[in-house]
Formats: sequence, C-alpha cells, structure tokens
Amino acid sequence: MRRQLRVLVIEDSEFDAQVMISLLRRAGYDPYMLRVETSETLAEAISGKTWDIILADYNLPAFNALDALRQVQAAGLDVPFIIVSGGIGEDIAVAAMKAGAHDYLMKGNLNRLAPAVERELREASIRSEQRSAKRALLESEQRYRLLWETSPDAVVLMDDQCHMQFVNPAVEEVFGYVPDELAEKGFAMLQPERLRGLLRTRLEETLRAGAMRVRWRNLETLGLRKDGSEFPMEISMSDMELEGWRRFVCFIRDITERKRAEEELRENQEQFRVAREIQQRLFPKSAPGIQGFEVGGASFPADAAGGDYFDYLPMLNNQLGVVVGDVSGHGVGPALLMAETRAYLRVLTGRRENVGEILTRANAILSEDVGNSRFITLFMARLDPVTRSFAYASAGHPPGYLLDASGRVKRPLPRTGLPLGRRASTEFVESPMIQMDPGDLMVLLTDGIEEAANQDEELFGIDRLLDVIRTHQSEPPVEIVKRLHEAVTAFAGKGPQLDDVTAILIRARG
Repeated sequence: MRRQLRVLVIEDSEFDAQVMISLLRRAGYDPYMLRVETSETLAEAISGKTWDIILADYNLPAFNALDALRQVQAAGLDVPFIIVSGGIGEDIAVAAMKAGAHDYLMKGNLNRLAPAVERELREASIRSEQRSAKRALLESEQRYRLLWETSPDAVVLMDDQCHMQFVNPAVEEVFGYVPDELAEKGFAMLQPERLRGLLRTRLEETLRAGAMRVRWRNLETLGLRKDGSEFPMEISMSDMELEGWRRFVCFIRDITERKRAEEELRENQEQFRVAREIQQRLFPKSAPGIQGFEVGGASFPADAAGGDYFDYLPMLNNQLGVVVGDVSGHGVGPALLMAETRAYLRVLTGRRENVGEILTRANAILSEDVGNSRFITLFMARLDPVTRSFAYASAGHPPGYLLDASGRVKRPLPRTGLPLGRRASTEFVESPMIQMDPGDLMVLLTDGIEEAANQDEELFGIDRLLDVIRTHQSEPPVEIVKRLHEAVTAFAGKGPQLDDVTAILIRARG
C-alpha cells in the first residue's frame, strides 16, 4: 500500500515540480502536491493545510528559498524543508542549512530525493516525539515511561552517579542492548573506553558550579554498540525530580547519516575548489593584438565555480575568433565540459572560417557527451581585420550589443539557435558581415552580470550594464570589464557572488 504524502512545492516550473512528484511516486509514496511560487500563495497554503514535506527551488521570480524558509518558521511550523535547485552554490547551501533548511539537492542529480524525504520525515517524527516526551515528563512518572516506550530516540534515566535507572526499548536499536542488560549499569559502558567518564565528569562539573537546572542540547560524542562498533551520537540532557530524588534524562540520537551528509558537503567543497582551478587555467592570460580592433575580456569567478568560458581563437586568413560561453551548473562537471568545448573549438577554428559551421560541428560532437542534464550557451564572433567587420552565431546565449561611439545601441546581437548539446541535428547559420565604424563597441557577456541580484532581490539588468559601459566608454575594453565587475559587486552588497561575471568588449579603431 502506498504511503500518503502531502507535498508543498515552492517552484515556478510546473515541469520541475512534476519531475519531483514522479520520483516520489516511484519510491512508493502516494503524493498530494500543491505548487506555489509567491509569498502570498505560500502563506495561504501553510495556513490552510498541513504538510508532511516542503520542496523549494532556490531562485524564484518573486522571492527565494531563504525567504520561504523564514516564512514557514515564522508560522511556527516544524515541517522538513528541502531545497531542490539547479544553481545553488555550496556557501549558499551551508547558509541555508544553518538557517534551518534540512537538506539540499541539485536538480541535475535527484537520485537522493526519495532517501532524503524518507530521512527527513523520520527526523520530523523524532522531533515531534521528543517534544511530546518533554511536555509529558512534567506530569508523572507513568507518563514518562509511556513516552520512553514509544520514543524513536534512545532515552536513559540516570542518577547523579550516571547509573542507568530506566532505559527505553529504542536503546536496543541504537546500542544493541535489550533494556534489562543496562539496568543499574554505568552510562560509561555506552561509550568507547577512551571516552568513558566524560559524561559523568561534565555532569559533576555542572553540579559543582551550582547549576539549578541541567539543560544540555546536542552534545556530540561517540557511542559504543554491544558488538564493539563505534558511531557518532548526539546527547541532549535535562534534569527532573522523581520521588524526591534528582534524576537526569538523556535523549540519545544516532547521527551517522547526518555526519555522512556533512562529509559529502566537505567533499563537494573540495570539488568546487578543483573546478575553479580548472576554470582559471583555461582562460587566456591576455587579449591578442589584431589590426583594426582593441579587445579586452575577463572572468571573475563566483564563490562556487561555474561554467563561464571565454577565449580568443586564431582563424584562417589572419582573422580572430572571439568566444563567450556558459556551461549550465556548477562544479567539476561543468568545468570539465567547458574544457572539452574549448578543445573542440580550437581544433575546428583551425580548419574552418564560417562560425555557423564551427558551432554546428561542435554541437554534433558535444551532444553525444552532454546528456540531458547539461547544455552550453555560446556566442562566437569572427573578426575580419581587413574590412573591420564581423560575423557571428549564437547558440542560445544572452544577446550581445553593438554600441556606437556615443554609447547608443546600434543593434542587438540576438540568439541564432538552441544551446549546444540540446539537439545533435541543430544547424547554425553565420550572420552576414556587420561593419564596425571607428569607436563602435561590441559587448559580449554571460548572464552573471545581468542576473546579479541585490539583497532586495532586484536584478542588475541590462540598463545598468549599458550605463556602466557608457560612463567608462573612453577607457580600454579590459578596464571597462573591470568596472562592470566592480559595479555588480557594489550592487550585490554583502551577499555572495552566485554566478561568474564574464565579458569581452571589442572596440573598432579608426
């Protein structure tokens, strides 16, 4: 029989929501799903219904997952809150979990969705039981026993010498002992020999200090099972009076899974470090000289390595290829795909002149390697120094712009096809040659500039971008790129840089 599950999905994509619900249904759940995408509809959902789990995208048009988390917490709800996002950095993930999110998953890898939901439902049940147990402990010894019998955590009642008076059945699942084996035994037998006495010493120090009440929360240490194996555990303790004697109640949780998740997070951080190193090594150290043009570009990496790419490629007949691209996602995978794309383009530009044909052939090769979870947006221009003109093709990349010497937009340079890797049969057509007059400025960039957001979730946008360029239009192109980065950083404020900032500017000389 399928388990019923009430799922609140905070997501602006109906498709992505249905993908997650399909995975839960495949895992044996019978989910009822409601999708919301604004603060107002979220407030209505959490006030009118009860939910077993909340799945939230990080970036939505009206707000983000952290806003939603705060809204749920302000409502006093203890519902597992899992972030499922396509572009969240490790620092943001850590901040979200510190703020109270229970887990985070990447949309490109949802294999952990069902296990994560299962674990968080279990954790939510544990929290609920523990709260109930603490309230009931104030009523009577009989109520204490009843709650200990049903608690999924191991519960131990001790005297001031740390001798165990009562234990609940869950100790068998946690430690491997049946309750009768632990009666009147010292708590020290539940810890490795090197740590035995730690709990008693700490309790004695607390009592000598004159503490009227004992309230320990989330003390992490090691437990020892009956079979001799060690495991990480978390102890919370409170005191109580029972039949005129002071007693101490320990709630003990096996945190093996949580520690494994923390280790996975550390490993991911190392992967992002490697990805950043790969990314930075592939960027050109300086712009080449080319008759009739002045070229400058740079990429400023985000806190979590992304897939931005730019390059200068020598082409036939003394022409120069200029490339700006962005691989979807963050981490080692996008960095390696960026390196692969760079290699293919360098080989192809040495044999062909037409940029549409170059992108067509690169797409056919990359489509075999990318899979369904990745794609590459890419803008490639061919500069002709003899005629001071250029032609281009754009594989789903954000538009470029051609400005005149006064900063007026002469023409946008829109997309001319799908992103690379989406469809192997896509054919790209090179634009007609576009003449550049002296002082004209070509602006090529990735979406990290336009989509940078401040603390009010306002986007930097194209208008601000063009205003910065106009203000510094007399400066060398590479300096204008630096000014763009400085403006984006100032606009974002103290928040982390969520995406790479990459741009190339090309000025026509007189």
